[in-house]
Amino acid sequence: MRITVVGSVNLDLVARCHRLPRPGETVTGATLTRVPGGKGANQAVACARLGAEVTLVAAVGSDAVAEEALATLREAGVKLELQQLDLSTGVALIVVDDAGENTITVAPGANAALGAFELGAADAVLVQLEVPDAAVISAWEQCTGVFCLNAAPARAVAVDPDITVVNRYELETLTRRDGLVAVTLGAEGAILLEDGEEVARAAPPAVDAVDGTAAGDAFTACLLVSLLEEREVDDALRRACAAGALAASRAGAQPSLPTAAEIDAILRG
Repeated sequence: MRITVVGSVNLDLVARCHRLPRPGETVTGATLTRVPGGKGANQAVACARLGAEVTLVAAVGSDAVAEEALATLREAGVKLELQQLDLSTGVALIVVDDAGENTITVAPGANAALGAFELGAADAVLVQLEVPDAAVISAWEQCTGVFCLNAAPARAVAVDPDITVVNRYELETLTRRDGLVAVTLGAEGAILLEDGEEVARAAPPAVDAVDGTAAGDAFTACLLVSLLEEREVDDALRRACAAGALAASRAGAQPSLPTAAEIDAILRG
């Protein structure tokens, strides 16, 4: 299957500490790692690890950070269609505590200036909202297959997806709720709605939470791939929940994204 992802590329600067600081508070003793991230890049890598042939349309800066941020995409075999702009590459500042909870602040850099592009034929186009509205709308207009929108960070955009993925808070921003809408509920799992009616519900396998940074990206990619594989909706949702749980049980964004074999294994118990 062929999937085109239109989305962001970031370098994640991840500080792991005992607990998250309160407003105005300094917490010390953290460790720092640099990990490729960005919702678009994460989901492209996730789809590739699940067996899809993936193309990523994205923008990066003309700086040394760009190649560091693209490293895992290249290792995963994702075809890159990049706009290299005279801006900084996107950076995310992430703080993760011992329970796996996190706070994330993104400096989008080149992601916010992703310009015009042309999409080739694909079975699906997958988009998130870390790129401008114009890019999201252009991807929707050019899509010749299934259009999947991960509506995060939450805002209303004038497109009509076939599949929408949101968390319970992002659901409130949707102006259209027709088609398939997957709502993630954290440790409670997820529900799948079709034209507003619940058609499936799944709970994730039990894991020890380490870092939830890319759990939603793993969920989104696995749900789309599973549906393109023509799995039943309850099976697709169950697999997506397992993918999210596996990602949350590992540190970092792209290093945490599971393969199809790993998902099969955890579902077998």
